[in-house]
Amino acid sequence: MIEPKKNTAASVHQRLYNRAKESGEDFNLLLIRYANERFLYRLSISEYQNRFLLKGASLFALWFAHPHRPTRDIDLLGFGSSEISEVETIFQNICTSETPSDDGLLFKAESVKATEIKEGQEYGGVRINLAAFLGKARISLQIDVGFGDAVSPEPETVTFPTVLDFPAPILRGYPKETVVAEKFEAAVKLGMLNSRMKDFWDLSVLIAEFEFDGAQLQRAIRATFERRQTRFPSKLPTALTEEFSGDSGKQTQWNAFLRKNKLLSRSDFKDLIAFLGKFFTKIIEAENEKQTLVERWRQGGWR
Repeated sequence: MIEPKKNTAASVHQRLYNRAKESGEDFNLLLIRYANERFLYRLSISEYQNRFLLKGASLFALWFAHPHRPTRDIDLLGFGSSEISEVETIFQNICTSETPSDDGLLFKAESVKATEIKEGQEYGGVRINLAAFLGKARISLQIDVGFGDAVSPEPETVTFPTVLDFPAPILRGYPKETVVAEKFEAAVKLGMLNSRMKDFWDLSVLIAEFEFDGAQLQRAIRATFERRQTRFPSKLPTALTEEFSGDSGKQTQWNAFLRKNKLLSRSDFKDLIAFLGKFFTKIIEAENEKQTLVERWRQGGWR
């Protein structure tokens, strides 16, 4: 491990501060984003690089020039043992691994604490909390590692964008189809209890901005439902209907989500849910009829 030099840390801190001031970004969020990026770099050059896939909101930094919503955490899919002590040791080793360049950050191996994630994990999950230092500035990181999920199509090798001019992390990540599949499965399973407003936002952004091959997406959704042993719906799930979008409590949750993340929605909640319903209806029909969806989603419709 290269011990960061004081002048490097000070220089990086100043450059990040200048960027935040010029762009209007939240400086604390930018510090976290930088630390997350540099930790992913250490993971990407370590012996453990093939044991993890990048998932979650961090993927949107790959797909869009600007983050579509703020995120503080890293989400990974892990392979191999999910024993808490073993996962903790892996992340301690990553903290102390050698890096070819000084990016000003010191990741404290002794700060690594692993705990079990119980909520929303079918096959067990591990939450890693650790501390990084940029000079005297302490940055808290949280990394959630899930296990056992299906990934379809094959994971993609991606280059993670950098905040400054340091080497970029190159690692494997979820394809968009698996992201859509997992969020759809959660919507089906949770129904009216669903408070994951970020999922509806993420789905709306992906569906509005990208094309999807119907057959490929159908396979990804089927694989996720089979792996998680969730019954496939015979009709549009409650979370994608007017019953859900018209509920005053859900509208309150949606508006609170937008305020907290300083987001401007392209449409109101009812229209957004209707848009998602239009997207998933064809997939539900094809799967229930045991047919392959041969159409392609583009420009807001199946064609």
